[in-house]
Amino acid sequence: MPVPSPFHTRTAPLCHSHEWRNWSGFLAASVYEHSHEREYYAIRNAAALIDVSPLYKYHVTGPGAQRLLDRVVTRDVKRCAVGQVLYTPWCDEDGFLIDDGTLARLDQQQFRLTAADPTWRWLADCGAGLDVQVDDVTEQIAALALQGPLSRHVLQAAAPGAGLDGLRYFRLANVSLGGVPVTVTRTGYTGDLGYEVWMPAEEAEPVWDALVQAGQPFGLLPAGMAALDIARVEAGLLLIDVDYIAATRALIAGQKSTPYDVGLDWTVALDKGDFVGRRALRAELERGSVWKCVGLEVDWPGLEALYGRVGLVPRLAGRASRAAVPVYQDGEFIGQATSSAFSPILKQFIAIATLKRSRAILGARVDFEVTIEYERHKAPATVVKLPFFDPPRKRA
Repeated sequence: MPVPSPFHTRTAPLCHSHEWRNWSGFLAASVYEHSHEREYYAIRNAAALIDVSPLYKYHVTGPGAQRLLDRVVTRDVKRCAVGQVLYTPWCDEDGFLIDDGTLARLDQQQFRLTAADPTWRWLADCGAGLDVQVDDVTEQIAALALQGPLSRHVLQAAAPGAGLDGLRYFRLANVSLGGVPVTVTRTGYTGDLGYEVWMPAEEAEPVWDALVQAGQPFGLLPAGMAALDIARVEAGLLLIDVDYIAATRALIAGQKSTPYDVGLDWTVALDKGDFVGRRALRAELERGSVWKCVGLEVDWPGLEALYGRVGLVPRLAGRASRAAVPVYQDGEFIGQATSSAFSPILKQFIAIATLKRSRAILGARVDFEVTIEYERHKAPATVVKLPFFDPPRKRA
């Protein structure tokens, strides 16, 4: 049975929908109101507060910490300075994705790694023989995502004089919020300007209260998973077991993906020295990968025509879909769209798709499968580059 997160005393009274989901054993609000719309627009037009405490979190500490992480992840950890954060995947020996997350260098010999799945055993096994300690601190550390174009103003109001207005993209700072020492990282899962705040779980409530009070003049709202899911599709951000299947859970080899298959080529540092999966990934780079991750923009007039045949208007403007559907070209199956959503801000039905690399050409016309009144149809779509939404303020 899911357990309350450290913020449950604050989130539960606000969750008027009473709609919760199980996120890694914790209760997570799907939507606070009866519709996700205001929460979504808070992310895109103002500021939103999202409880991300259910993320798995690991402290990797000691003289061998950097060496262990360089052995595990595909990024070059040696280049990660104190106060810097890296997004990184990690793979098995065959180069297939196990998971992905953020890696923050808290000190010269201390890192914090976040993950979607339990990762302690993998880190401990890979660290055998090294002078390093791996601690699962998932329940000890609470986390909030403060996202949206006005999130910087909220932080400045909550921690005046802390200098957070100058915090660079994928960097961290240690400050005080509500009288609690916290770590603020310029990171997030919305593709917008945003921050994540990390604190001791037992001191979560005063931090929430401080941010909510500071955010009142800026339209701050709590946001649930439904709004977050649309935002991350717009941002072209992958979700484990939706846009790729963890190698540890794949039933057949064909369900596994490498970083090159899902558009994470830029995260693979083959020149940093040996790491788990390096030989397989080098070989794949030389021969070329079969798949490529792209975006799809589905033609709205085409959708209207298909729905119109049965007297309906398109029923796609709502929550994001995590149901994979086939993609075709000239009648041939060429891949699958794994996440799709109607983007309220782009006014476009969009999807993240993995297509055969030979067919994943920008501007190419393909067919996206849609089911209308139990019958499968093909809606025309265009292959586009990810992300769909990438405002300059995200990095500015």
